[in-house]
Amino acid sequence: SGINAEYEHYYITNNLSGMSGKKQQRWYLGGMGACLAVCFTHPLDTLKVHLQTQQGKGAIHQVLMKTLKTNGIMGVYSGLSASVLRQATYTSVRFGAYEVARAHFTPEDGSPLPFSTKVALAAMGGTLGILAGNPADVVNVRMQNDMRLPVAQRVGYRHVFHGLYTIVRVEGLTALYRGLQANIPRSILINIGQVACYDQAKQAVLGLGIQDGIGVHFLSSFIAGTMATTLTQPVDVVKTRLMQGTQYNSIAQVVVATAKEGPMAFYKGFIPAWIRLSPQTILTWVFLERLRIIFPPK
Repeated sequence: SGINAEYEHYYITNNLSGMSGKKQQRWYLGGMGACLAVCFTHPLDTLKVHLQTQQGKGAIHQVLMKTLKTNGIMGVYSGLSASVLRQATYTSVRFGAYEVARAHFTPEDGSPLPFSTKVALAAMGGTLGILAGNPADVVNVRMQNDMRLPVAQRVGYRHVFHGLYTIVRVEGLTALYRGLQANIPRSILINIGQVACYDQAKQAVLGLGIQDGIGVHFLSSFIAGTMATTLTQPVDVVKTRLMQGTQYNSIAQVVVATAKEGPMAFYKGFIPAWIRLSPQTILTWVFLERLRIIFPPK
């Protein structure tokens, strides 16, 4: 097809095989791809926040219908500006740091890095990414949750920059980094799944002789999204239980109590988590690969 021909020309011209190759991709394209993707997947993230913060139980379709009935279609897009800024900071840095480091460590002959090295570079990128993105994440969660609160309890941020200003003025600068301790390991695991595993999966798929194109990107990002969900779900379960009440005094207590329920207890809610994370991963990479053609390596 015409699209596949574009990809073939792109990789021949730039002497690339998958994500390997000595030429460095433009570091900011990951953030651009993620910003485009989040415009489509933001409603899923909003529903996730509503499910995690509601009192009692409720299925995702019940939460969706209640949100639409109460606030209309804009209810599921509440906090979109904060979500876009989060991707512009968090994903730009975590993808970009990985890309720059990968280009630096790639041998002169362009041969692929070992998977263990990719994992280490992704972990580094995930750590730097959440340091850049945590402030927008705090505003994002508050704006997403605002619609379901009584009017008197709402924070009422008009947009992400109003939220950042208000938090610093009222609560101090450190409030922008609430939850950072829990977010760092999660960010590391997500970056390993979304970036290192995508890199490795794409390398493997192309190694089978399959022509590069959207099909390869979809399959590789599907694998990456599944791996990211698998890696992060235990952390999410522990974090959610720790935040639910006062019956636990430490992360260790939560881990021990959850382990007593059996190993699958760490994967409760896996399907909803996969439904939320995988589309974001797939769309991010599909957009990113297209952007790489528009903005070729330097």
